Amino acid sequence: MRRLLCFALILCLLQGNLGLEMEQETETHVVTVDSTNLRFTPSTLTINEGDTLRFVWGGQALPHNSVEENGVFDSGDANRNVDYGHVFDYDSAGTYSFFCEPHQAVGMTGSVTVVDAEAPIDEEQNNTIGTSTNEGEATSNNVQLGLAVGMIALLGAALWRARIYD
Repeated sequence: MRRLLCFALILCLLQGNLGLEMEQETETHVVTVDSTNLRFTPSTLTINEGDTLRFVWGGQALPHNSVEENGVFDSGDANRNVDYGHVFDYDSAGTYSFFCEPHQAVGMTGSVTVVDAEAPIDEEQNNTIGTSTNEGEATSNNVQLGLAVGMIALLGAALWRARIYD
């Protein structure tokens, strides 16, 4: 019986943290071109490190692109159909200004503020369109937590039973 208890205890210890830490959820934030054809929508937004900033438009009357002023991202040559994404790394907190090369002079500009992944975003400042999150992570962590609690309960019951019969 003591061997079984030792084996169960070693098994629990080898499980490490059982995946109890929460993984950082990432989102995709979409920027489009508005109906005037000369503005980004939204033109300013706030996102977390690790999130993706996506520029998407199609069938535009005028060709557009999106270029960050310091070269951090560039969707390429101006085009009427664009689907381009940039992931901000976990060490990229800051504010980034971007523009459409052919239409910068008429004010087709924007900015994205990337906040540290540890700092919460004020939802009222988070002006995004078409966001999506990684689903299923919370459910997975709940299942792992349930397994850990179950293992501890079984170990406790085995120890209690062994104590009665010793």
